[in-house]
Amino acid sequence: MEKEKKRILIIEDENALLEVLTDKFEEEGFSVLQARNGKEGLEIAINDKPDLILLDIIMPVMDGMTMLRELKKKQKGNRIPVIILTNLGAAEDVEQAIKEGAYDFLIKAEYKISDVVKKVEQILNKIA
Repeated sequence: MEKEKKRILIIEDENALLEVLTDKFEEEGFSVLQARNGKEGLEIAINDKPDLILLDIIMPVMDGMTMLRELKKKQKGNRIPVIILTNLGAAEDVEQAIKEGAYDFLIKAEYKISDVVKKVEQILNKIA
């Protein structure tokens, strides 16, 4: 029997990056859900319960930090590990994200797509 694919929700408003991440994760055997803002991402997270969320911070409609706070309030969402994937890199941004319940914080410019996939795999293996 084939093992079930892990489901990743990518919440990113930059279409090019969203597509590149989606392609790479699908290539690595993941099932990918997509959202282009925090509000849409929150609905998908609650309804579809992905195994992990990659979350941008600066987005229209609802930003990533607000989405993270709302997710952590919900019983259906508070156990889903969230990795912040953003261009913001100030220490206070990292601190705030971790305080709000993010599992990890990655700065886009410092990671290749393959590194992001490895980080996701490590986290999913750790919590499995």
